[in-house]
Amino acid sequence: MSTDTPRTAPATADADPPQPSLPVRKTWRVLYGHIRPHRAAIALGGLLTLVGSAAGLVQPLAAKALVERLGVHESITMLLVLLTALVVAGAVAEAVGAYVLERTAESVVLAARRQLVARLLRLRMPAVDRSKPGDLMSRVTADTTLLRAITTQSLVSAGTGLATLVGAIVFMALLEPVLFGVTVAVIVLIGSSMGLVMPRISKATKRAQEAVGAISTALERTFGAFRTVKASGAERREEAAIEAAAHEAWRGGVRAAKWQSLAMSSVGLAVQVSFLAVLGVGGARVASGATDIATLIAFLLYLFYLIDPISRLVEAASAYQVGSAAIARMAEAEGLETEPLETEPLETEPLETEPLEAGDQEGAGAATPAKPASIAFEGVTFRYRPDLPPVHHGVDFVVPGGGMTAFVGPSGAGKSTVFGLVERFYEADGGRVLVDGTDVRDWPLERLRAQIGYVEQDAPVLSGTLRENLLFAAPGATDDQLARVLTRTRLDGLVERLPEGLETPVGHRGSKLSGGERQRVAIARALLREPRLLLLDEATSQLDAVNELALRDTVAEAARTTTVLVVAHRLSTVTLADRIVVMEAGRVRAIGTHAELVASDPLYGELAATQFLATAPDDRANQAS
Repeated sequence: MSTDTPRTAPATADADPPQPSLPVRKTWRVLYGHIRPHRAAIALGGLLTLVGSAAGLVQPLAAKALVERLGVHESITMLLVLLTALVVAGAVAEAVGAYVLERTAESVVLAARRQLVARLLRLRMPAVDRSKPGDLMSRVTADTTLLRAITTQSLVSAGTGLATLVGAIVFMALLEPVLFGVTVAVIVLIGSSMGLVMPRISKATKRAQEAVGAISTALERTFGAFRTVKASGAERREEAAIEAAAHEAWRGGVRAAKWQSLAMSSVGLAVQVSFLAVLGVGGARVASGATDIATLIAFLLYLFYLIDPISRLVEAASAYQVGSAAIARMAEAEGLETEPLETEPLETEPLETEPLEAGDQEGAGAATPAKPASIAFEGVTFRYRPDLPPVHHGVDFVVPGGGMTAFVGPSGAGKSTVFGLVERFYEADGGRVLVDGTDVRDWPLERLRAQIGYVEQDAPVLSGTLRENLLFAAPGATDDQLARVLTRTRLDGLVERLPEGLETPVGHRGSKLSGGERQRVAIARALLREPRLLLLDEATSQLDAVNELALRDTVAEAARTTTVLVVAHRLSTVTLADRIVVMEAGRVRAIGTHAELVASDPLYGELAATQFLATAPDDRANQAS
């Protein structure tokens, strides 16, 4: 297997860098971008919640009037009916408002996930190489979920809570200014501790979210190489790594819960101490005749009524601390470099030889026979990251349309990187990569890739049925086309043996197929696309001799109508090529046929005598299919 692509260290829970934080203004700007399409629904939910709160504000006044009428022995029937109606109306309004807000919050989460997934799927390969898949998945799942809380609590609950609090304070000040002054003094004294608690909630929440991302990363790493983990007896070590991340998430969650509990208990303590102070001072004022008992009762009801709006404000502040960290992580993911979007529709019929300019639709629907693509590298230089050594040092070669070209050389020579540059997974640092004489950077990206069939070294097979995998790159292929490709790749026998034929699930990453079967599925998937350019990166390394010979003939047949580039380590594949490009240390060393290179190039002669020939007996013995 080639080692042209960069290797990264295994993901561990303690390897995650500190997560970003955003300024308050930018956090709210990003949040507003998420909620803007749902402004009307949020306003409706907030209005209904406010109506419910307003109904609650009137209840203490109704209770005061009730007590006063009882004191003079007047009828209280209408007041009881009014009080009951207020209670029911307030409850209904708040319930409907809560449903509207929760539904809207779910819609915000759905839209955020759609937006984030659409962006992540367009990431450039360097951005993917620098990221951890598990952490990216955590941003789509866990972090977007936290938008629900910040949407309903940090916005609507804060707004309605503040409005209700102001209303209650106004009524309390009008009812009894002296008792109001006592209440404010106690609440301010105890509530001042809130400013010290909120930053600690934010810090603990961020650490918990980072740890959740580390859990996803560690799980993705383990299940991505599950057989290797078991064969290496590493279950306990992997379990310990995942458990460490889970424990860190637990500690962060416990810290956040501790400070949130302290914040909420401060609210209850402030109200209870205020109640005792008001009860004492108010009782003295009633005894002295400065106020009446009905006013004291109404004031005490308002005092208890303060618990709800203050609690809402505290919860809103806590939700903001939690949600702001999630928004920062989502914003970081949305800031990763992505590939450009295709601006013109793709064609489902064979493409023309030359790329269409953007907006040029002339002949777009013509069924012009596809011609093999030509490839040229002109002084190409490339490195995967600035801190890594160059992979290509001025690579030059020309491949005319049609035929098979094999790339050979020692591991790490830059062979697989050629394919990555042709597909524009990576951009060359210098020089030009040409397809049909046009720089790949001038091609519409999706149009370029629509003409290429690519079989990777590992021949990935996705979860799903065999049919879904075969049609993955050509969803519009007919049953006749599928049947022909199955025969060409010798998969027809496999289909007959499978219990459900083409509808048989292949398991996670094709776990129910052998290595050779997965490679044949990958090759069939590429051929079914009827590409103008076919890239095969060690595409037959796991096939037995019989199937390798059959697929070699299939590839040779394809080379009559398609340009085939193959990274090869097998002599049978190399000798079949029309031309061979010998690479060493990121440069093209020689180009020629097998016979020419054996006679003229010492490195190729050594490879042919050792690496290629030495694998021949193993090829005959390999029964990987």
